[in-house]
Amino acid sequence: MDPHDAVGPAGSRVTIPVTEDLVRGALELERTPHGIRPHRLPAWARAQCADGQLLLAESQPSGVRLVLRTRATMIELETLRTTIAYRGAPPRPDGVYDLLVDGELAGRGSVTGGNVLLVDMLSGDRELRPGPSGTVRFTGLPDRVKDVEIWLPHNEITELVALRADAQAEPVPPGTRRVWVHHGSSISHGSNAASPTTTWPALTAALGGVELVNLGLSGSALLDPFTARTIRDTPADLLSLKLGINVVNSDLMRLRAFGPAVHGFLDTIRDGHPTTPLLVVSPVLCPIHEDTPGPGAPEFDAATGTVRFRATGDPRESGKLTLRVIRDELSRIVAERAASDENLYHLDGLRLYGEAELPLPDRLHPDAATHRRIGERFAGLVFGEGGPFAGPPCPIRPQ
Repeated sequence: MDPHDAVGPAGSRVTIPVTEDLVRGALELERTPHGIRPHRLPAWARAQCADGQLLLAESQPSGVRLVLRTRATMIELETLRTTIAYRGAPPRPDGVYDLLVDGELAGRGSVTGGNVLLVDMLSGDRELRPGPSGTVRFTGLPDRVKDVEIWLPHNEITELVALRADAQAEPVPPGTRRVWVHHGSSISHGSNAASPTTTWPALTAALGGVELVNLGLSGSALLDPFTARTIRDTPADLLSLKLGINVVNSDLMRLRAFGPAVHGFLDTIRDGHPTTPLLVVSPVLCPIHEDTPGPGAPEFDAATGTVRFRATGDPRESGKLTLRVIRDELSRIVAERAASDENLYHLDGLRLYGEAELPLPDRLHPDAATHRRIGERFAGLVFGEGGPFAGPPCPIRPQ
């Protein structure tokens, strides 16, 4: 239905069906007893790995947004969220919904209630405590036909229960903007960012004028073959991979396995995207793992209610991976492959966040200000003039 048409009586609401053509940034929509749950990995990929961290990360909808054209002045979204709580720690901040009107930030909000996944960081035990759905409401929107985006919280599993407004809506036709598929770790996922449009990939996408598909998977950028096949099968004009930190802090593999795993990951992606610009990004600075291998371990300070991380590996063990080793290996691999792949590029992560920067509050993840810094630098180096993803400028400004 045309959004100019059929507004109900004053103060009335219409329910807008949440269909696939309203959702961007998700690779699959699962129908649940409550509504629709967006996923960033398809079911066949999830079936190949029962790791709880991976399944949690991919179901947190970083970069996923509802996009609709409407003249509504009020829009509300009912959702059932699942939040994470750590035993003994203070409550984490509520996830944030960002609403954009014609590309400009026009509102922010959160929902209450929802399920709580209680995690014991020392034992790894988990307990799910169910709760009710909640509603985020945006009012006072311009009384004209406009494009509206509702970005879902990047750090809360979100089931879409109902979308309501005071006017009808329709999908926004696909535009001409290029699609950027990015894969990385918790920093790419958005850990400690202030909101879903201020994760560094979302900021970069706005500056670069591209449509984002964010496959940043907290704790799970581990060169898994199913992730490579997912990227292979996802339509994209631009591809980037930020690799290394999770391989180190999970102590997943030794140097002997890392190189072939990177080659295999790239080979699989190239099977589906043989000439697509592909950027490999090495890790940003993380002092605890620069010269000390993993595994990483959390340390909970009950007095302050904070969690910080430390590296526990022994650098004297043969083949152990540190971030310095990873950066050298990625640089070597890309240089060798680029001799026969003119669309393959490398970016040293220290150019995004390096020495003499703002400290990492928990020794592992950047804060909101650093997300902005990384996003702006990535946009300048990669999407700017002379960068591997350089293209037409974008009229949409980051929030």
